[in-house]
Amino acid sequence: QVQLVESGGGLVQPGGSLRLSCAPSGTIASIYPMGWYRQAPGKQRELVAHITGGGSTTYADSVKGRFTIARDNAKNTLYLQMNSLKPEDTAVYYCNGRNSRSVDYWGQGTRVTVSS
Repeated sequence: QVQLVESGGGLVQPGGSLRLSCAPSGTIASIYPMGWYRQAPGKQRELVAHITGGGSTTYADSVKGRFTIARDNAKNTLYLQMNSLKPEDTAVYYCNGRNSRSVDYWGQGTRVTVSS
């Protein structure tokens, strides 16, 4: 069942911006979102950005300088600010998180379409 919920996807023109959010559902506690992945049509799922508990970030080369990952620890919410969007950013974006036992959880995905 869905245990992480993503939001914020949609249709945007090239050069535009979107902000994705991810938070645990109300059915389970103590899941900490840590990373964003995406899967484009006909492509493998890839890591987009990751943030550690200490705030260290990692980005795919294709999004460096354009995307920013951040956490709001008070809300236990993960964000992905996406600027200067390109058509090749079109994909379903998935949130990944872990509980205190390092068990992975995934969201259902939110679709991002970059097109004029």
